[in-house]
Amino acid sequence: MPSKPHILEEPLHQFLSWLTNEKGYSPHTIDSYRRDILEFQASLPADIDLAAIETIHVRRYVVSLHGRNSSATVARKLSALRSLFRFMQRRLGLDSDPLVGVMAPKTGRSIPVFLTVDEVFSLLEAPGDQDSFAARDIALLELLYSTGMRVAELVSRDLADLDFESGMLRVRGKGNKERLVPVGRPAREAVRAWLGLRNELTAARVRRGHLPERNALFLNGQGGRLSVRSVERLIRMYGERAGILQAVTPHALRHSYATHLLEMGADLRSVQELLGHASLSTTQRYTHLTLDHLAEVYDHAHPLGGAQESRKK
Repeated sequence: MPSKPHILEEPLHQFLSWLTNEKGYSPHTIDSYRRDILEFQASLPADIDLAAIETIHVRRYVVSLHGRNSSATVARKLSALRSLFRFMQRRLGLDSDPLVGVMAPKTGRSIPVFLTVDEVFSLLEAPGDQDSFAARDIALLELLYSTGMRVAELVSRDLADLDFESGMLRVRGKGNKERLVPVGRPAREAVRAWLGLRNELTAARVRRGHLPERNALFLNGQGGRLSVRSVERLIRMYGERAGILQAVTPHALRHSYATHLLEMGADLRSVQELLGHASLSTTQRYTHLTLDHLAEVYDHAHPLGGAQESRKK
């Protein structure tokens, strides 16, 4: 006899469909919502009714998370549940919300990890002749640093998104919002250099009897679209090879892009647009990262700065 489906199974399916089709959330975000909600579902009694889910069930679940999850992770999981139950109230007629009164833990504002300019240059020079897909890897590293894209935005780019003549890249970000970002000459040249190998991978895929991947800008060794996980693994490897002490991630390149723009005088509103941030407050996380740079400028330029005072002595 087949087991009875869990009470959250169908609402979850409808919720994820709504996030995908109406909100335009990325597959990565959808998977994150699914995992978090399924984890909560597993904590509930198997035979509970939807209307019987109460605040005590949520609180017990939250208690079980502490000690094995960071405050930021707990807050994210609660946010996923809150979105699900609000959806069920609006769309499915659920009477009550068991998350009312459940507070997320304070997470604080984390400092984005970023690389120095010298570290970025070392990273960009890390792929070499020993790497089978060095041309591809140089191109993706250059493009990430040149545009500040998220890694999910990078792997979802198509050939048609990059206009070599204008030097602009069309990016579709969170919430399915589209923006145009400029691409520097080194990144455009690196992408051009990769296209020859890309064509070879596509031809080899056809010879193996598979349909060619005609759209994706970056391909894996089998000629299919490169994945987020593969890019993360590659960048971590090249960071280690470059001798960078901290673990290098695609997001570290994004943080580096924003920090270096601000240090070179870009205004905060422009950086917000380039990064695709919905709120300026998100971009403002980077302002304190430039304080050391500003202090150094002050020391060297102000008549009463530290460097000027030292020269007087």
